Amino acid sequence: MALSETSSQTDMSVHSTFASRYVRASLPRFKMGEKSIPKEAAYQIINDELMLDGNPRLNLASFVTTWMEPECDKLMMDAINKNYVDMDEYPVTTELQNRCVNMIAHLFNAPLGEGESAVGVGTVGSSEAIMLAGLAFKRKWQNRMKSQGKPCDKPNIVTGANVQVCWEKFARYFEVELKEVRLRDGYYVMDPEKAAEMVDENTICVAAILGSTLNGEFEDVKTLNDLLLQKNQETGWEVPIHVDAASGGFIAPFLYPELEWDFRLPLVKSINVSGHKYGLVYAGVGWVIWRSKEDLPEELIFHINYLGADQPTFTLNFSKGSSQIIAQYYQFIRLGYEGYRNIMENCLENANVLKRGLEKTGRFDIVSKDAGVPLVAFSLKDTSSHNEFQVSDMLRRYGWIVPAYSMPPDAEHVTVLRVVVREDFSRTLAERLVNDIQKVLRDLDLVPARVSEKLIGDGDGDGNGNADADSQSVAVKKTAIDVQREITSHWRKLVADKKKKTNGVC
Repeated sequence: MALSETSSQTDMSVHSTFASRYVRASLPRFKMGEKSIPKEAAYQIINDELMLDGNPRLNLASFVTTWMEPECDKLMMDAINKNYVDMDEYPVTTELQNRCVNMIAHLFNAPLGEGESAVGVGTVGSSEAIMLAGLAFKRKWQNRMKSQGKPCDKPNIVTGANVQVCWEKFARYFEVELKEVRLRDGYYVMDPEKAAEMVDENTICVAAILGSTLNGEFEDVKTLNDLLLQKNQETGWEVPIHVDAASGGFIAPFLYPELEWDFRLPLVKSINVSGHKYGLVYAGVGWVIWRSKEDLPEELIFHINYLGADQPTFTLNFSKGSSQIIAQYYQFIRLGYEGYRNIMENCLENANVLKRGLEKTGRFDIVSKDAGVPLVAFSLKDTSSHNEFQVSDMLRRYGWIVPAYSMPPDAEHVTVLRVVVREDFSRTLAERLVNDIQKVLRDLDLVPARVSEKLIGDGDGDGNGNADADSQSVAVKKTAIDVQREITSHWRKLVADKKKKTNGVC
């Protein structure tokens, strides 16, 4: 949830393009109107504003699914009014959730006996899943420390500096120290050896990332497991592993089935995965699966009966829609293992098409790895004239939303652009994106020349844009640093002016 702000550079009213047809008066922007308006007017006003949003299909910043089959869309709309938490009223929806939990547990190689049910729950994305897993680790650690007569007021968790912000939220909200393994140039994920060194008696778990948001790379969970097994044996500690597989959990089993990262490793006690990413469901649904019942403390589970029957629940929220749960089950039975594998292979192939196209330009270094989430992270080889943020800004002219960002410490000097290749990102779109990036680069290459011409033209001249001898002399005396500063200043003003023109539109 974003914190709301009421500041606006426009007036305090909302105007409809078709106001004369439906309504005569404008609506207050931040207060509820005194009177009702026709349904057609309400629809048109909101629809007009939403036209200014970006196109989700061209939002290459997001890992979240932006396309589903019409049949699944219909199932979701049919279930839009079902409250998922009311298990007694909607028992079939509950059954579908349980089936999904078991399917995912088997996909992640949970050690389940014959007829044994998996332990897990559907969540509102991986953020809630991580909060729940973190709480389970914290409570298990507290119980163990209390049983040994030791203090339990200073828990910590070890992660890489590349973790998603939800881990920082968990640490701050639930008073757990976050110990981050710093990155380094050329190595943008958690180093398992350094992580093992940072572990101590108060470490509730080490969080490994299967699919870093920075460059899509899988962290080495197998090596981390082996190092922690050795350290636990030497110290008598019981430091476990949680795998944040938000992005990679529905990729690795299909593209890299031999990769050991899941419950095949004994210290992996819980795994979260985002159904709304490569699980191929609209936002927002996530899943958290525990290795066994012993890994989820019973005191964290609540039992309620005021909805009609005894219902165990372990969630941070209560009411939520059933649509995404139903959609997840649809994808599982519709696609099966074969369908998911085909989609992931196609995503990887399209990512390689984009990667090869960028390499052919000769202008970029590829930061992402061959094995990992199907995305392409890349940096400019030469940033003396323009940088990745300017490329990102200029690509919006063509409708593309491509994020640019700096790496965390100690690699903050590295800036990258990232394109996430989802199911709906075709080879044709990949080729078109490369062409548009080349156009942007050509335009940016001309910026220094245009600025230099403007600097000369702004001086005393003959009135036809030609500088006289004195102004030419002044221009010649400018140092390279002066010219670069003027170019940078001009570019910043250009971007600022553009934002002034767009920020007021609403």
